[in-house]
Amino acid sequence: MKKALFAAAAAVLFSPLAQADQALAQKKNCMACHAVDKKLVGPSYKDVAAKYAKDKAAADKLAEKIIKGGSGVWGAVPMPPNAVSPDEAKKLAAWVLSVK
Repeated sequence: MKKALFAAAAAVLFSPLAQADQALAQKKNCMACHAVDKKLVGPSYKDVAAKYAKDKAAADKLAEKIIKGGSGVWGAVPMPPNAVSPDEAKKLAAWVLSVK
């Protein structure tokens, strides 16, 4: 059972799509303030995914925050607007929500 679960998780995390979207996060400098599994300046991507796991509108909300920036949800430090296209923001939001 554990082996099957690990294999399924590894397939998602190490799929070309997941790697490509993490590469986009690195290219767009998202990883300067965020990490997959630990808080840096901003929350970890795992924490973001967990917080929004049951929110059906989360991908759209996060894509908008990625483009426009935001503050107050995770503390006093604001997230600045990011130089990404709407399509890139959607890809990044979907990837963040997929992080487990």
